Amino acid sequence: MAADETDHISELPTSGVGRVGLLGGSFNPAHDGHRYISLEAQNCLKLDEIWWLISPQNPLKDSTDMAPMETRISDARRKAHSPLIRVTDVEDKLGTRYTVDTIAALKSRFADTRFVWLMGADNLLQMPKWKDWETLFERVPIAVFTRSSYSRKALTGVAAQRFAAFKIAENAAAELVDCAPPAWVFLHIPPHPASATRIRQKIVKREKCHAN
Repeated sequence: MAADETDHISELPTSGVGRVGLLGGSFNPAHDGHRYISLEAQNCLKLDEIWWLISPQNPLKDSTDMAPMETRISDARRKAHSPLIRVTDVEDKLGTRYTVDTIAALKSRFADTRFVWLMGADNLLQMPKWKDWETLFERVPIAVFTRSSYSRKALTGVAAQRFAAFKIAENAAAELVDCAPPAWVFLHIPPHPASATRIRQKIVKREKCHAN
């Protein structure tokens, strides 16, 4: 990757971009699945960019096997490999731990940018555990991507049912970013096999083999 392209994806712009998808998470580690869902989102939602928000620490996840922030940022930069994707530690710089607060800060800083929150069906299912999750729905449009083992439960779960009246048709997904929240869409895309959990498990097994 060229040096100027690395600079591009490492920092947020100084002014509004237009249509931006936000993909948050631990990225522990970043993998091809993150890149895949980002590019699918760009295509389905007609986005100008996707920003990866590398979380200092997900409040709902154990920190025991969490790689250092610098490592996760570096890995994500290598894995992004696209001028459409920006990798950022903006949550660390803003001091925000919760998605609802991060969204508020970004919307304040980039008033001319139209954001959409990107997440998998597993996160839709557990969303009622998030801080002020209903406020998040009311603050930004949300695009949910199918995950085969979670999708059915997610679509009958508390969050989906609470905001059922604001779900738009999948064939209108490109209009989501322009919708006033609450608004969300459920997108069925071919599954990608990558999983951060499985990758970490493989790393642990490999380290054990080398130790023996």
